[in-house]
Amino acid sequence: MIENLLNKSRTSLSFEVSPPKTEEEFQAVFEKLNAFAALNPDFISCTYGAGGSRAGKTAEIVSYIQNRLHIDAIAHMTCVGFRQADLKENCELLQKEGIRYVMALRGDRPRTMTDEQYDNREFYYAADMIRYLKANTSLKIAGACYPEKHYEAESFDSDLAHLKEKTDAGAEFLITQLFFSNDLFYRFRERAAAAGITVPICAGIMPVTNARQIGTTVTLSGSSVPKELSDIIAAYGDNKEDMRKAGIDYAVRQIRDLKEHGVDGIHLYTMNGPKTTAKIVSQI
Repeated sequence: MIENLLNKSRTSLSFEVSPPKTEEEFQAVFEKLNAFAALNPDFISCTYGAGGSRAGKTAEIVSYIQNRLHIDAIAHMTCVGFRQADLKENCELLQKEGIRYVMALRGDRPRTMTDEQYDNREFYYAADMIRYLKANTSLKIAGACYPEKHYEAESFDSDLAHLKEKTDAGAEFLITQLFFSNDLFYRFRERAAAAGITVPICAGIMPVTNARQIGTTVTLSGSSVPKELSDIIAAYGDNKEDMRKAGIDYAVRQIRDLKEHGVDGIHLYTMNGPKTTAKIVSQI
């Protein structure tokens, strides 16, 4: 339960899943969700879909997680995906389905969105959406944060100021962008606390199980790759199974160290892969 995170009673474990891109894949996603549920996470979040794609499936997935699997579900909401009227309607639908949590994000610009639409969106930043949600719904809200700062931020300090704005607006807990260096996370956590950010912070971890994955990941997230991980990719990248094992081992070591340093929660970016997720969970 998310209350375990909010009360900081122990290190929480949670997963992120995404709406599949095709109808065929969507029909198979519920089997994967059943496999994730068997690992006993405290909650499962579902993205809004890359670039807004498959966005309509998020509500269906979180309803299944909440009502069939009886696990707390978080629906992602993006500033680029909603106008106020649409957001209000969608939130009413979620609340009827028993969903209590959403994650407010600026989101990636959909490929079909024109410059005019993007520049005139009703929610410009996540903090704007959080204020609206707090004023117009009873939903509890999560926010995103960036251990290495958001790639568009002018500075680390300015990024922390924006993050403080989110928590002041009503974000009750935070989930980080994925990162591969725990030292960077510890630096971020210390500076966030100094800035007055006191809500729980879940550490976002994604296992790198193939060499091609890392290029896409760095491009989309802005996360840096430490030498140890680069060496692993150089040594095992050409061997699919060895790379998978090495990537899982790296993620497990990251998580064990985070737990030893009292992290509030571990949030696994699963890439909709229950087998890899199960392997990691069995070792942590």
